[in-house]
Amino acid sequence: MANFNEKFLDLKESYLFSEVAKRVSAFQQSNPEKSVIRLGIGDVTLPLGKTVVQALHSAADEMGVAESFRGYGPEQGYDFLREAIQSHYSTFGVKLDTDEIFVSDGAKSDTGNITDLFSKDNTVMIPDPVYPVYVDTNTMNDRNIVYINGTAENDFLPMPDRSVHADIIYICSPNNPTGACYNRAQLREWVDYALENDAVILFDSAYECFISDSGLPHSIYETEGAERCAVEFCSLSKTAGFTGTRCGYTVVPKAITSKSSDGREMSLNKMWNRRQCTKFNGVPYIVQRAAAAVFSEDGMKEAKAMIAHYMENAKIIADTMNDLGIRYTGGINSPYIWFECPFGMDSWQFFDFLLEKAGVVGTPGAGFGMNGNNWFRLTAFNNKENTVEAMNRFRSILKK
Repeated sequence: MANFNEKFLDLKESYLFSEVAKRVSAFQQSNPEKSVIRLGIGDVTLPLGKTVVQALHSAADEMGVAESFRGYGPEQGYDFLREAIQSHYSTFGVKLDTDEIFVSDGAKSDTGNITDLFSKDNTVMIPDPVYPVYVDTNTMNDRNIVYINGTAENDFLPMPDRSVHADIIYICSPNNPTGACYNRAQLREWVDYALENDAVILFDSAYECFISDSGLPHSIYETEGAERCAVEFCSLSKTAGFTGTRCGYTVVPKAITSKSSDGREMSLNKMWNRRQCTKFNGVPYIVQRAAAAVFSEDGMKEAKAMIAHYMENAKIIADTMNDLGIRYTGGINSPYIWFECPFGMDSWQFFDFLLEKAGVVGTPGAGFGMNGNNWFRLTAFNNKENTVEAMNRFRSILKK
């Protein structure tokens, strides 16, 4: 028998959201008469926009005609989509070459797959709390992980410690799960740290579309010098409801280079291109046509309307926290509300309490790291009626 990768034994037995689903399923089987409102997993509920659906239909029709049928596409993405993404970045004042943009099936895949490009002896710096994929994928690869603490005292926005060296740095802003968002000065400090340490920042901006504060950056490349040290991941999952349609993009600047042990120059951009050509056959043509439609004038209007809907829900949740005097972050430039568990409970205790007493599903903060043990995440990804009802139930069990 082949030897298995024993680092999988170091992973938690169940992926966070699988455990949540398991507990909810058990509750529903035992209480079939009770309605459950889900404000846990960050999945959208609104349908795709009309412009996107029309693009899907048109592309499907093309695939049914010999003259316009397409087989394998470019692993990097079709030019029409890469150019649309390039134009989108220009609205932030960021200039990219199209061959620095790689279309993918989502940011989750790429934030894990990017680890293929780095040797196992790199030290990885990861915030706590944070999206579990960063930790799990590097644990699978047996890398040394150092954690930086996000706490209420630093608004869940940890900053670099110059006394600690890291080779790879994960940053998620707006953050999942805390909803906190780094400002320009803070990103400036992170970029400076990366350049000083010859480190690479893996910047997850999957939620940039929710930023409403004009003073906050949408891209790390709004920081001078970031093109020499940062890879950026983004997704249409939340921007345009593509969680089930699957399309994202990763920016790998050509300026990020290093020397091999024998002195040869290595380009991260060329390496990622080679990796994708070897392990990835690209995103389907019809999905890429739909994604390009998102960046059209009508597509962006529809996407912004979806975002506004979810942010109205976020305000309903945040207002509830304000009224009850519960400490929280997020809900302004993020669809997530991260709050301190009431009654001194830990996060899994509060998960069970909220589910059993109110029929509301959230996500225990402990699943995002040790610093989340007494914190809890709710999402705005439901309809307004359910969000209002969930918050009414929330109020009723906390006021007793």
